[in-house]
Amino acid sequence: MKPRVTASDRFRRIVAIVPWIAERGGPRIDEVCAQFDISREDLLADLDVIFMVGIPPYTPDELIDVIIDDDRVWVTLGRYFTRPLRLTAQEALAVLAAGSGLMATTGADPEGPLARALTKLQRVVGIGEPGSLEVSLGGADSGTLALLQQATTERRQIEIDYYSYSTDESRVRTIDPYRVYATDGNWYVIGWCHSADAERLFRVDRIRSAHLTDGSFELPAELPAATSYSGSGADPRIAIEVGPADRWIAEHYPTDRFEELPDGRYRAVLAVGGDAWLERLLLRLGPEATVLDLPDGEVDGPTMSSDAARALTEPMAQSIIGLYRS
Repeated sequence: MKPRVTASDRFRRIVAIVPWIAERGGPRIDEVCAQFDISREDLLADLDVIFMVGIPPYTPDELIDVIIDDDRVWVTLGRYFTRPLRLTAQEALAVLAAGSGLMATTGADPEGPLARALTKLQRVVGIGEPGSLEVSLGGADSGTLALLQQATTERRQIEIDYYSYSTDESRVRTIDPYRVYATDGNWYVIGWCHSADAERLFRVDRIRSAHLTDGSFELPAELPAATSYSGSGADPRIAIEVGPADRWIAEHYPTDRFEELPDGRYRAVLAVGGDAWLERLLLRLGPEATVLDLPDGEVDGPTMSSDAARALTEPMAQSIIGLYRS
């Protein structure tokens, strides 16, 4: 069975193919296919997309030109590629980060035009010698990541020993891995979990071990979106008021609502992933955090009262205080 390529995968491949062909001045089609490990059919389909790329008013000089003749291919870039760029420091760092990620694409030339452009840009913004910019995509084990990608490509079920942060427990699960991707600084795999009998999202760095099984699976008609965790509608919601120093809660956890209060504090409404998750969060926030009762009708679905949150957290807090005193 031919693996299904997502739109984002194809986009990254096309962005890597364009400068590679343009620099070589008419490489053979088979040479391009070998470089990027794709079939002739897929390459020609990509080339059909490339020649429609440009900017308004989409005149010939503003489009990427693709010519195929005698089993060779030429790519001529649009005029806008020759214009000098004016980037802010933030835009330059975004380009560097995106380009560094693109260099991991199959077939990307470590000494090609993209690599040279990144080196020049890195020197211009003054962040050090080439290679000093590192893009962190979480602490996922490379062997586990490779196994998951293999299972995704071959449509094979995989058994994982997974640590759940919300329950503070490890369980062995069999999953059908639909897609593996990186977002918000972590690697994720999303697919069908046979233990839960539902679609689930797993962080790869929390997989303690994994191995392929003999089982296979079919992809759903529509692949799930490549997103990080966000609480489901069935998870209870809680409101927490935190001090200015704890504003990070909105950056580390998906919130339904986050607002600044008149006194400079913040109020967050977020999903409770599990008892163990809430215990750790409240203990991390410390005494400056206050759990509030949500008014009826403010959120859809179940809510957790402040009394329930305190009853949940107090035994663990007392245990930690006891450890310090012992």
